Amino acid sequence: MADETIKTTGIAAHGASRLPSVEVDSFNIELKDEEGFLGDRASKGAFRDTLEKWRKPLRNTGEDPLGKELSENISKKELDAILVGDDTDAWAVVQSAIEDFAQELAHVTRRFLKTKAWEKTERIVVGGGFSNSRLGELAIARAEIILKAENFKIEMLPIHQHPDDAGLIGALHLAPSWIFEAHDSILAVDVGGTNIRCGVVETRRKKAPDLSKACVWKSELWRHADGEPSREEAIKRLVKMLKDLTTKAENEGFKLAPFIGIACPGVIESDGSIAKSAQNLPGNWESTKFNLPAALVEAIPQIGEHDTTIVMHNDGVVQGLSEVPFMKDVKRWGVLTIGTGLGNARFTNRNGKNGKSER
Repeated sequence: MADETIKTTGIAAHGASRLPSVEVDSFNIELKDEEGFLGDRASKGAFRDTLEKWRKPLRNTGEDPLGKELSENISKKELDAILVGDDTDAWAVVQSAIEDFAQELAHVTRRFLKTKAWEKTERIVVGGGFSNSRLGELAIARAEIILKAENFKIEMLPIHQHPDDAGLIGALHLAPSWIFEAHDSILAVDVGGTNIRCGVVETRRKKAPDLSKACVWKSELWRHADGEPSREEAIKRLVKMLKDLTTKAENEGFKLAPFIGIACPGVIESDGSIAKSAQNLPGNWESTKFNLPAALVEAIPQIGEHDTTIVMHNDGVVQGLSEVPFMKDVKRWGVLTIGTGLGNARFTNRNGKNGKSER
């Protein structure tokens, strides 16, 4: 992980530990136990496995209240509806899965809190798609209770923004505030193992200088997992999405900053290369001969009349950065993102609770 900044411009390096508002104490920690990566025990797949575990004995007796649909195919919306419905048997099955998953989430969180990088953490926000559901809210709340019962002084809550938006809005906090003085929006990219999402993010600094009112004006999604595109095809598609969004934003009258913030899985090096953990992306993104920011700058050398600047960081970090405006009352906080795996990052605010700089 890099900790330098580019002195000539004030723009943070790719994967930097020092950002305008926070220090990134750690990200993408891969804890292990005897069964493998610890994060796999609190992934969205792990919840589905737990749900299946509770359904299997009932199915064997022909009394599964959730019917014949595979657990992995039942939507979060359907499961949420069961929690407020009248079918007590179905409710009991889903609630049992939530309880088991909460125990696993608490176990994993406990392990993080015992690492040096996460010591003295006061609050954890939980993102990823699973958090955007009643299932997720209950599991997070239950995990917090379990930890508090063990005398951990920790608060856990779902991420404020929709997880899809958070992965774009967080990119605002990769850039210094001066870059927005003459601009009201940026382009942001969230690269995932299933989708690539691009968006125009409004700063809304006139309404809230701390960016707490920032929002995604328009976004485009490409589900690359539906096919087997090469890395070059993926970059070509990404460039097209960004150019299309640029045109739409300019036609709408937005003043786009000459800046693109990128969230990407893996360990991001200061030169923009990806050291590891990008195995789910289309093609080989960990090659020393490949550099995504450099490829995008070559394809999009200017935004408006200014040279394009790009900063890339780990996707868990960027999703967590969307919470910066809501973390002023604590000093040390972290993010866990429940998805294919368990993304993680820990932050220390660079400004104290009284608003004075601690640099």
